[in-house]
Amino acid sequence: MLHKIWEALLYFAAILLNSIYQCPEHSQLTTLGMDGKEFPEPHLGQWHFIAGAAPTKEELATFDPVDNIVFNMTAGSSPTQLQLRATIRTKNGLCVPRKWTYHLTEGSTDLKTEGRPDMKTELFSSSCPGGIMLKEMGQGYQRFLLYNRSPHPPESCVEEFQSLTYCLESKAFLLTPRNQEACELSSN
Repeated sequence: MLHKIWEALLYFAAILLNSIYQCPEHSQLTTLGMDGKEFPEPHLGQWHFIAGAAPTKEELATFDPVDNIVFNMTAGSSPTQLQLRATIRTKNGLCVPRKWTYHLTEGSTDLKTEGRPDMKTELFSSSCPGGIMLKEMGQGYQRFLLYNRSPHPPESCVEEFQSLTYCLESKAFLLTPRNQEACELSSN
């Protein structure tokens, strides 16, 4: 009898804990549509890299030396292309320019990175004002990345991102310091 009471108490304790630390359903990750009419228009322009999350620290290691990153997304030469330019400010003050091309995949929400056939990127909406979330997957890694129009979004946005990605088994977390002035984006 005591065993049954103990079992019932543990069951109710688990229900209580689950209700307190409720992870959102995967369906709360809303993939942004790529029908060519509305996409990519709202996502063009300047973005700041805020944070990353992944199952392991190794999948975020590429961002360890980063203080801040500013991206500029523009329409490509065809309706299925997006051009991305970035400047990376490293913690030691260097500015590193980067650029690449995303290809929209018809009938899919995936973005393919030119020259990186193993890499797949998905865009997700964010409840954070001016925010967007990406999921990058490639050979041996998977990570979520948080971007915002502002270099310093509300702290609640970062907390929400960390909570959501933790529930999606991405327990390693990296927040860019953004202590230094951003590098200037080059025009080419």
